[in-house]
Amino acid sequence: MSELPDLVYEAIRSRRLLARGARVLVAVSGGLDSIVLLHLLHHLSGKTGWRLVVGHLNHKLRGNSSNADERLVRRTAETLGLPAIIARRDVRALSRKEKVSLEMAARAARHAFLARAARRVGARVIALAHHADDQLELFFLRLLRGSGGQGLAGMRWKSRSPSARSLDLVRPLLAVSKSTLREYARRQRIEHREDASNASPDILRNRVRHHLLPLLQRNYQPALAQVISRTADILGAESEFVESTAAEWLYDTRPRTGTAKRSGGSRIRGGAANPQPFDQLHVSVQRRCLQAQLIALRVAPDFELVEKLRLNSGVPVQVGSRAGKADRIKRAAPASNTQLAFSVLREPSGRVQLQAGIPAPRGFTRGSLTLDVTPKAGAACFGGVEVRWRNEKRIGLRKVKRLVRKELFDADRVGSPVSLRHWQPGDRFQPIGMAGAVKLQDFFTNQKVPRKERQRLVLATTAQGKIFWIEGMRIAEQFKLSPKTIRRLHWVWRRP
Repeated sequence: MSELPDLVYEAIRSRRLLARGARVLVAVSGGLDSIVLLHLLHHLSGKTGWRLVVGHLNHKLRGNSSNADERLVRRTAETLGLPAIIARRDVRALSRKEKVSLEMAARAARHAFLARAARRVGARVIALAHHADDQLELFFLRLLRGSGGQGLAGMRWKSRSPSARSLDLVRPLLAVSKSTLREYARRQRIEHREDASNASPDILRNRVRHHLLPLLQRNYQPALAQVISRTADILGAESEFVESTAAEWLYDTRPRTGTAKRSGGSRIRGGAANPQPFDQLHVSVQRRCLQAQLIALRVAPDFELVEKLRLNSGVPVQVGSRAGKADRIKRAAPASNTQLAFSVLREPSGRVQLQAGIPAPRGFTRGSLTLDVTPKAGAACFGGVEVRWRNEKRIGLRKVKRLVRKELFDADRVGSPVSLRHWQPGDRFQPIGMAGAVKLQDFFTNQKVPRKERQRLVLATTAQGKIFWIEGMRIAEQFKLSPKTIRRLHWVWRRP
């Protein structure tokens, strides 16, 4: 293991991650990866002049265990003679307040803290301990969620902080395996802590780590890490080419009037200024151009929306919501008597416009909200309804008491993403206990649901468009719990 410091130093030098004498904030959680990274950088700082500062955020998620992590980080920094900035944040309360998953809340809180700490000590670089195994797991997590080349390329050796664009995030361990880090810690007798949640099967990343990857390595590809690493590099390079080509076509730095500004000062070109018509661009470039504009408009650029815009110019496409710059909560425009919704439209030139106040067809309310329900917990609002969900492993076959405004589904049958929307013409639904599907209109009639109430009710559909829940009504037969259920999706809702 004596060659590990040399391997990490070469990675830092060849990729120009850290300049000599740089002040570096090292993000340290107390776990194996970050503690070893701190020791490696400290070992190398003797010949590089790096000035290290330890940064640790106590998420207060695991009670005494979180406090023990904090104590270890503080003790390690003192042993190495390094300054430390340590803070605490109640991430669970933040998750409830912002109505996002714990994972999202923790990530946002962590990056915000690291950015503040870096500015406080005058560091322009934050070192993170992501390693080769993290990269491999991320590839399959994003593959399962339907990411494109940009997402499958994985983490970069160097990237911008999501909380401060002036700060760089560097990952010196991306070529190092977890087993190598563990062996180095054992031989060097480096104290670290283990997070018990890393073994929980309720978390998708853990199931990928402990079940999927070993299966693939054992039965299909022993060199899985190396193969996926090469694949990610290829996809990353190709994705960067598509991105640069799209940016060259889409944006122009020359001053123009009557055009929309892009962040950074460049402007979206008008149709006549483009060297090539939008319809003649390669499909991948078309998609990236549309994706970039949707992000600028603060509209989620999911694949279905991009494709509708790409294939149909001049046709408005309904979108459920438009997030504010500082608002990361998934919210849709509240229902109203005028039944207004947002829509986006692609002009023949390729430019995307946002339109508001588009009336829905008479008798129907348009608009939808797409949700990723793979995190352990989350929340969203749509049509005046607040929805909260939670995933958990089913324990035994005991029955669970059905509560008002709460349902339980087979999480694997429901899948992800899901969509919240209102009743639309042609909808069909198989209520629990019935042998086949019926028209939703007939179901409402049989249940004596008033016509005005039908338009107001919120329903949830799977990625395949199948209805599994209708507000206040019976759930769908094929998504109920069964003896074969492995994970339960807790679904709670209310109208404020």
